[in-house]
Amino acid sequence: MGTLEGHLLPGICLLIFSLHYSVMVSLALLRGQRFLKPPLTPKEKRGHRWWQLVPVEGMMKVAISLTGIITEFFFPPGVNRMMMVDWEDPRRPFVFYDNWYHVTMYGFFTLSGVVDIVSRACQAQQNVKLERAAEALAFCVLVLLMACHLENKGTLEVRTHLLFVAPTFLVTLVLTMEVWVPDQPTLWVLKTWMGLVLSTWMLQLCVLMYVPPSGQPWRAENPGDLAFLLIFFCWHLGFGAIVLAAVYGLCSLWHHRISSWREVPRAKYQLCPRSYSSEELEKLGTEAMLQDGGI
Repeated sequence: MGTLEGHLLPGICLLIFSLHYSVMVSLALLRGQRFLKPPLTPKEKRGHRWWQLVPVEGMMKVAISLTGIITEFFFPPGVNRMMMVDWEDPRRPFVFYDNWYHVTMYGFFTLSGVVDIVSRACQAQQNVKLERAAEALAFCVLVLLMACHLENKGTLEVRTHLLFVAPTFLVTLVLTMEVWVPDQPTLWVLKTWMGLVLSTWMLQLCVLMYVPPSGQPWRAENPGDLAFLLIFFCWHLGFGAIVLAAVYGLCSLWHHRISSWREVPRAKYQLCPRSYSSEELEKLGTEAMLQDGGI
């Protein structure tokens, strides 16, 4: 993960999940849903096709996390970083600890995906609290690992990772609260907003540390460069709010358009049934004139 590609993978995946949650939250607010993701019906009442049972979100978590684990151990091709202790050295030092940090992080997100799959596809009744607890645990481990990941790092990396820990901690806190109070729209919005900030800041790290636009590396000893890190992070907070508002606006247009389409069939021309009496026909005609403004 200590490469451009290693930061791009989780950054892009976090962005996809955050945009997905943005759409879900927007539609839930527009529809007045009590829960962000309503619990599934019992297994025997669902369809029997496998794609109706296996959750896409859980499968994506497992696939992305396993890809990250394989990349940490075996990328670029020909390397093998699975060794944890150098047994040939008399001091028995730990090796590849950075990679093991990242593998541990991916491992807990894999666990969260497996819990989603088992809860929704294997159990007779979905266990929503267990799914939220597993996801909260994955983010809690991410906070701990990022806090410890600051050791033996340069000033620039320490500052960028500290700013990464702040929204991650908020997401962890919200997910933990949702285990007991899942029906709070304020928590949905806060979680989605911080998820957008996490993903865009992760992509910003790729630019800062690996491909700076100026072509010159950031200088950790320069107070001006470090000061702009906080400025950029504040911009990401605002950008995340703008993206969430834009998604809500687009979903609002779509929601009202769909609602109007559903109302159209009631206004379509229909043949008048012959069984109506003359009095009923007069009443229907009067109502139609009133609806048309008396024209």
